[in-house]
Amino acid sequence: MNTAASRPDSADAAAPPPSSNKRARITAITSGKGGVGKTFLSANLAAALARQGERVLVLDADLGLANLDVVLNLFPKITLHDVFTGKNTLEQAIVPAPGGFHVLLAGSGMVEYSRLTPEVRDLLVDVVAKVRPLFDRILLDTGAGISDVVLYTVSLADEVLVVTTPEPTALTDAYATIKVLATTQGRRDIRLLVNQVTRPGDGRTIRGQLQQVIDRYVTPGLESPVKLEFLGEIGTDKTVREAVTRRQLLLEAFPGCIAAQGVVAAATRLVT
Repeated sequence: MNTAASRPDSADAAAPPPSSNKRARITAITSGKGGVGKTFLSANLAAALARQGERVLVLDADLGLANLDVVLNLFPKITLHDVFTGKNTLEQAIVPAPGGFHVLLAGSGMVEYSRLTPEVRDLLVDVVAKVRPLFDRILLDTGAGISDVVLYTVSLADEVLVVTTPEPTALTDAYATIKVLATTQGRRDIRLLVNQVTRPGDGRTIRGQLQQVIDRYVTPGLESPVKLEFLGEIGTDKTVREAVTRRQLLLEAFPGCIAAQGVVAAATRLVT
């Protein structure tokens, strides 16, 4: 892997000039349960979107347990924490990543950001407002679950993508997340990406099952129905683990594998 690309000097890696779009579309990528591959998919979706010509930023919004830097094999000198404390500027913290997109990385283990205080709320709003004119697409890689910090971060997005796996616990937590987003944020169109499916078509089947439960237990209490849009499925693929171990993007290490093809298809649907 190119060492220079994986260890950018934050001070020399200026943020791109403002996009002609002037207002990036913000997609929150979230999950009810940890360990479903959300951050790995966020990074690879960003690479796939960049290949389609979009100027993409992945903002690591898992403020307490950030690991986007690990997935991308980056060693940031400046993080979101440095921006929040005024030590460095936002422009200094935005760095290029392998795959042709940019990242804004958060530090790990920062307990002060695990609760949604008024200060944390204001800091998040300010950062999102400042990066929005610079890109075409911003992916918010949120934490897992339905904590107040996660839900507030999701509320800043134009659209929500929920990642799950076929495991019963993951599906139960995905349903709980969708229910909370529908009832507390008024979300009516939520996208679903099913990771680690063993058979082609299982992802769409799972989407149908979740939609039935939502129609029965969530929609009746709302003024309009909740629609779960199927963004795609990622097949179980041994090359994924190898890419994770190498700390490389799947699209760069194994671009022709089944999982990579699923990511590219999902990115295409996300754009269209």
